Amino acid sequence: MHAFSHYLPEFLQHQLFWVLALLVFSIWQFMSNKLRMDIVALLVITFFSLSGILTTKEVFAGLSDPNVILIALLFIVGESLVRTGIAYQVSEWLMRMAGASETRVLILLMLSIAGLGSFMSSTGIVAIFIPVVLAICSGMGISPKRLMMPLSVAGLISGMMTLIATPPNLVAHSELVKAGFEGFSFFSFTPVGVAVLALGIGYMLIARRWLDNGENVSTERNARSSMHQFIDEYQLTGRAKMTVITANSLLIGKTINELNLRDEYGLNIVAIQRVKRFRRITLSAYGTVTLQDKDILLLDVEVDSETFSHRCEQFGLKNIELKGEYLSDHAQSVGMAELSILPETGSIGKSINELRFRSTYGLTVVGIKRDGEILQDNIIHTPLKFGDVLLVMGVWQQILEMDKTSRDFFLLNTPEESKKAAPALSQAPHALFSVLTMVVLMITGIVPNVIAALIACLMLGKFRCIDMKSAYESIHWPSLILIVGMMPFSIALQKTGGIDLIVGILLEIMQGMDIHFVLIVLFVFTSIVSAFISNTATAILVMPIAIAIAQQLNYSSAPFAMIVAISASASFITPVSSPVNTMVLAPGNYKFMDFIKVGVPFTILVMLLSVFLVPLLFPLN
Repeated sequence: MHAFSHYLPEFLQHQLFWVLALLVFSIWQFMSNKLRMDIVALLVITFFSLSGILTTKEVFAGLSDPNVILIALLFIVGESLVRTGIAYQVSEWLMRMAGASETRVLILLMLSIAGLGSFMSSTGIVAIFIPVVLAICSGMGISPKRLMMPLSVAGLISGMMTLIATPPNLVAHSELVKAGFEGFSFFSFTPVGVAVLALGIGYMLIARRWLDNGENVSTERNARSSMHQFIDEYQLTGRAKMTVITANSLLIGKTINELNLRDEYGLNIVAIQRVKRFRRITLSAYGTVTLQDKDILLLDVEVDSETFSHRCEQFGLKNIELKGEYLSDHAQSVGMAELSILPETGSIGKSINELRFRSTYGLTVVGIKRDGEILQDNIIHTPLKFGDVLLVMGVWQQILEMDKTSRDFFLLNTPEESKKAAPALSQAPHALFSVLTMVVLMITGIVPNVIAALIACLMLGKFRCIDMKSAYESIHWPSLILIVGMMPFSIALQKTGGIDLIVGILLEIMQGMDIHFVLIVLFVFTSIVSAFISNTATAILVMPIAIAIAQQLNYSSAPFAMIVAISASASFITPVSSPVNTMVLAPGNYKFMDFIKVGVPFTILVMLLSVFLVPLLFPLN
């Protein structure tokens, strides 16, 4: 651009013009939704680099930003909570507390997020709760759009609760101390935060209706079979049993293959629950598994009740009453799925028994459907034909693994309960311990937040709560690219004098204004800046200006600093104004205009509340 710049009109020769033009272009693209947001971010990086406005190091500064790494790590933490079943359990607790009321769910959700976010990273809390909210929406049959936005709003409001809740608060405190004033206490922000939270809950109860048409997502849910439908279709009602191996059992020390329980006695072991290191784990029923004392056997029984009772006495088994229909209360660890046999494979013409299906896949075939009819008798010895559908049952992890590795069968249909699948369910205590460690490290500040999250991820890997493949797949790369791509604007605006120009204009506007209007202008300016750069960078840029304005007008600096901190956290307007917003963008299937539609009115309400409340809590003189 430098080579031919002297041929351009004078205003086009200023780098600031091109920075502002690119900013307008990016906003227009975000609003029109013609290009993906991450593509726009990559175009921004390319322009800044080719134009020479920023160096290569400055363009990619976001890749070395700890907050970007923190967000990636927190995606992994969130995925581990799904894999261990914790997310689903929390969602079930919220649903139990709220009943069938979406209103109560929203209120409890926002209170939980704001409370937890008061003492740890709001980004971390939102990352943890995204899978929880998705599970709640699935369970209630509502669109994620109706709860994902309240989730992000509560996450941002949590930053207004305490001194350590968000970096802008700490920036405000340090700038006050640096200027020779008394800083904020731990709970200085709390009264304002509580008032904004109450306002936010009331507002989101109304605004959620603007995000979708209010229709539920039952069509999506009904498109998938449930385990109950499989049970009815394959005539499995009453066949599920659960027993525990007693100390005098003949099964102890024997493998499943050695016992041949299904072929000779009609007792089909689907899965095994075993206590190991003070926690219960669910094992796949491979033929080579050796049974132990106190093992709990999940059975598909092909004999009548009287014969089953006799078999229990014969083998030293104690029957346990099942709470749900056909093991449905174990749906987090044990599930079922329909498989179809591939054409021209060696499995055609062979029976389940000949294929050593249990020993090969760790799954049990409990039903076969052929030409729309359910086969009833001796299915393990029936030769398979092309077009047969097999209903298999076992540990979810094995079902998913078979779909990836089998060359003879492919996964045809999974039930609705597969969403509850927790392949690392037994590791839930370890996952809780890892997340608790991260929270404590973040609260105490012993290590930086990003290191606390890294320690948690390493612990989750060590405890097998998540594997490397799942960890990498859990990271939402478009969100990270969007954040990295928008970060250069902060550097470019400072480098080209954009910030100084805006500050000069701001001071001119404030001349002779009433104090409340001065605070409104300061709030609006901070909100505009934070809509396009990080709230931390916004606080760093605007806080010295706010303190200087307060001194020039002979007012206390505390209310001015508080207004800037609150406004920096009130990043509700765009999906790129905060990582919290960016993280819910994809799960909520939002567009750029959704944030403007909901965020602008709420930002105005927060501004009016803050401008009224802050001077009362923090005297101007």
